[in-house]
Amino acid sequence: MKQETIVRFAPSPTGYLHIGGARTAIFNWLFAQKTGGKFILRIEDTDAERSTEESIQGIIESLKWLGITWDEGPYFQSQFINEHLAAAYKLLESGHAYKCFCTKEALDRKRQAALKQKKDLKYDGTCRRLTPDQVAENEAAGIPFTIRMKVPRSQGSVRFEDTVYGTIEYKYEDIEDFVVVRSNGQPLYLISNTVDDIRDRVTHVIRGQDGLSNTHRQILIYQALGARVPKFAHMSLTLDPKKAKISKRKHGEQVAVHFYKEHGFLPWALVNFLVLLGWATPESREIFSREELIQAFSLQRINRANSIFDVRTNDPKYFTDPKAISINAHYLRTLPVEEIEPYVRTELEKAGIWNPDYEGAKRSWYLNTIELIRSRFHVTTDFVSRGRAYFSDDFSIESRALKKNILKHPDLKTWLPLLADRLQALENFTASETEDAIRERAEELKIKPGVLINGIRTVVTGQLAGPGIFDILITVGQHRVVDRLRKAPALFDKP
Repeated sequence: MKQETIVRFAPSPTGYLHIGGARTAIFNWLFAQKTGGKFILRIEDTDAERSTEESIQGIIESLKWLGITWDEGPYFQSQFINEHLAAAYKLLESGHAYKCFCTKEALDRKRQAALKQKKDLKYDGTCRRLTPDQVAENEAAGIPFTIRMKVPRSQGSVRFEDTVYGTIEYKYEDIEDFVVVRSNGQPLYLISNTVDDIRDRVTHVIRGQDGLSNTHRQILIYQALGARVPKFAHMSLTLDPKKAKISKRKHGEQVAVHFYKEHGFLPWALVNFLVLLGWATPESREIFSREELIQAFSLQRINRANSIFDVRTNDPKYFTDPKAISINAHYLRTLPVEEIEPYVRTELEKAGIWNPDYEGAKRSWYLNTIELIRSRFHVTTDFVSRGRAYFSDDFSIESRALKKNILKHPDLKTWLPLLADRLQALENFTASETEDAIRERAEELKIKPGVLINGIRTVVTGQLAGPGIFDILITVGQHRVVDRLRKAPALFDKP
């Protein structure tokens, strides 16, 4: 009988969900979906000083927003500390670990001496050589101790196959007797994480490359506890353009999932982009539906080379990686309007310009307006920053548009109000009727129609460019168009 695939995502709740963590969650989720397996969410909250309830909720909410669902959990690592300690004492009883009474000061002196002599900084095994009587004597004296793994001292090695990086081997002689429980009785990540994976029956550990350096030590724990060793796949790092690792400390909230939610990204667009950081199909395809991505995903296609996430903080055109924005724009412009409408509504609500009639009498107008204006937008916040004039009469004029389309032609101060009168007189405010009226007026004034058209566009929408002007006029509506054209002279009076 084929064993069920079980994977897990185990973030530490010491801050928001980082895009690197989100990518790890996505890869685990995709693998579970692809194999028909199980995806577990486990919160590794044993760092009591740094873990917060706010971070826990933030991680959960970000995963839900991305559409990453889990089959079990969330489990909390802190609830299983007794299991972690029991496993450590089982290692002591079986002779795979020992109590180390060396103080921090003594260890520091040894390290300093090793540095001076240019020797290996590994622990020298002093307490490994203690007799049972010496151990009992130290315990009776109340000397604090850590629990160290007793790494074999034979000529062997820890050898494993990583799905991404291939064969990895560490000789026993190069592995330090590492600590699994601190002197204060707190189990370390190495044993806690391993025991949790054993309990949760994890079959595949898919995590960042920075976990690769722990794998050989965790395998020693698996083996000493008599547990099956899972398969490992370590994902390459995500770097910024200067080849520095993406980090919360250096890049701030710009590498947080909630940053992209707040700045107008669609959830699946961000998922789609993050998958491409370190993974690719043979044909280098970039756009996938949920079903297509699940079908195409495989661990073997994870790249060894580090990926670049172009975090931009000073570029006025972009606030993040241009490819991310391009992918988001693709979905914003091509998904059925009904699918993006809830995200547009969120932006309108945040801006205070949501109209309840958009769910009632003006529903058709609302959806048609989204369809009209989205073709040039990149993020949902554009519906407020660039599309506000469709939903509110309180909007600003883009400075470039004002200079080029209005102030450059002073006669528009007279022409636009007169044009307003002509448009108000139209019995049928249709695209063809408005076009005829505008072109006739341009001919009378002996000017190019574009002068009027561009002026109208800026006065009516506040923008330099956008959809076809006659579609704009019909969408904004006769009354509002006329009102805005009559107010155009005030634009010339501004300092």
